[in-house]
Amino acid sequence: MFNPVLPLTGYAGWAFLERTYDAQRESFDKSPLITRDTAYFEENISKVKTAEDLVSDRRLLRVALGAFGLGDDIDNRYFIQKVLEDGTLKDDALALRLSDERYREFAEAFGFDRGTPSTQISSFGAEMTARFREQEFEIAVGDQDETMRFALNAKRVLGELAGEDNAVDTKWFKIMGNPPLREVFETAFGLPTSFGQIDLDQQLEVFKDRAEQILGSDDPADFDDEDLQDKLVRTYMLRDQLNAVTTTSSGMIAQTLLAGAISFMDRLRDR
Repeated sequence: MFNPVLPLTGYAGWAFLERTYDAQRESFDKSPLITRDTAYFEENISKVKTAEDLVSDRRLLRVALGAFGLGDDIDNRYFIQKVLEDGTLKDDALALRLSDERYREFAEAFGFDRGTPSTQISSFGAEMTARFREQEFEIAVGDQDETMRFALNAKRVLGELAGEDNAVDTKWFKIMGNPPLREVFETAFGLPTSFGQIDLDQQLEVFKDRAEQILGSDDPADFDDEDLQDKLVRTYMLRDQLNAVTTTSSGMIAQTLLAGAISFMDRLRDR
């Protein structure tokens, strides 16, 4: 497997990754494991007629889940089958009741609740493998630097989201429901870890207000603009580095105080 080359961390590393992205993706996509899995998927996905068919074939399921960043669910076969069988047409469908927006996208893409599933469309296999390759590269990047994986995910998803014909608030709820993307916005906007515990409508207003202040727009339709995306990623990475330095500094201060206290107690004991 080709491992992405990331010689630098932080925003400088991100700039290098952006410059070399196409060449690195080309090498990654030619990796034997990737080519074998994608070829198998494209050759066999048309044989899948039901959700049970899909979850019964681990190789197909690996690509299907991976295409939506849900690869960690590979062993949750019953859960995934239920998500797919419920689909998205019924109001009480499982995917619609989950906070993670990716399950809805996954169920909707396969369409097992629509009579003839998408697996019977000739172009479906190639569409899914293209998504899978992109997601797998992001994972490989994340194995070395998680912030860069989140940044790649943000640029990809925001580009897709901007083109959707949905209301502003609907798009924001999708951003809030995508954990990796939400992480980028929360960090860039300087929001605390407890932010997700407040009322959802309040969260929405805070996100929109911070987006207007920091990015100059609260409309996700504008988020496919390269300058705006670069501003978001740059702010995210700088804040992430600042948080890491603050945490490290706090830890060092705590250790210094603890060492001083121990030394002081030792001196008292020796008297």
